[in-house]
Amino acid sequence: MLSNSPFRRTPELTESVAKGVASGASRKRVGLALAGVLLLLWPAAASAQIYAWRDASGNLVLSDKAKDASARSYSLSPTLNTTVRTTKPLSKRAAQYQGLIEEHAGLNTVSVDLVRAVIQAESAFNPRAVSPKGAQGLMQLMPATAAEYGVSDAFNPSENIAAGVKYLKRLLDKYEGRVELALAAYNAGPGAVKKYGGKVPPYRETQNYVARIQGSTVPGPAGTTGSLPSRRPIYKTVQIVDGREVVRYTATPSPDAEVVKSAERR
Repeated sequence: MLSNSPFRRTPELTESVAKGVASGASRKRVGLALAGVLLLLWPAAASAQIYAWRDASGNLVLSDKAKDASARSYSLSPTLNTTVRTTKPLSKRAAQYQGLIEEHAGLNTVSVDLVRAVIQAESAFNPRAVSPKGAQGLMQLMPATAAEYGVSDAFNPSENIAAGVKYLKRLLDKYEGRVELALAAYNAGPGAVKKYGGKVPPYRETQNYVARIQGSTVPGPAGTTGSLPSRRPIYKTVQIVDGREVVRYTATPSPDAEVVKSAERR
């Protein structure tokens, strides 16, 4: 039905809207839902008219042409021409480290998205990765950096991420939240940034590294993707596992969690 149209129907959209109609949702609410989903799926420019109706089998059909007498129309405002970027689902490999990333990003007030993007660029979430220069693990810690942060096993995901995020936070503080410089220093070393007058070094690898990471993260407050506001609460929970206490940190509150004070985050 939509083969000659820039719009396409998806099972998720059909099911979502169908449930809304079946539950008695008003035409206005369905219209807003359709417009919102369509804007995410198709970055159509200028104004557009969307038509919706049900076929003989009861399936919801969407088109830019009214091909059924019962079709209802929904307008996309011509003022909404902002480009929308959606976030890809986490890969299985990335998802298994999400808890550690959230924990240590929260403790150091660093963007979760930024930490995840650095790990993707450094090791593609391979905890056994080793670079030709000797960097190790998920966040590719150099032996000297690992030793500085008390890492006994750089291939241990928990130790590696804890040290890597602390180092990244130190670089963000050093360059006053300028993410591109922190990333350049993480890749090429602070000495290289200093050598080129506090700018991203003209190394192709480093420039591609910075561009790739900044292109995959979501802008945070004041247009940065690095440090998060210190007022964001971090929660601590203590669980008993095999007879010993296990402390976990997260940005998500729970009934048995307590807020971590700023002084405890260091």
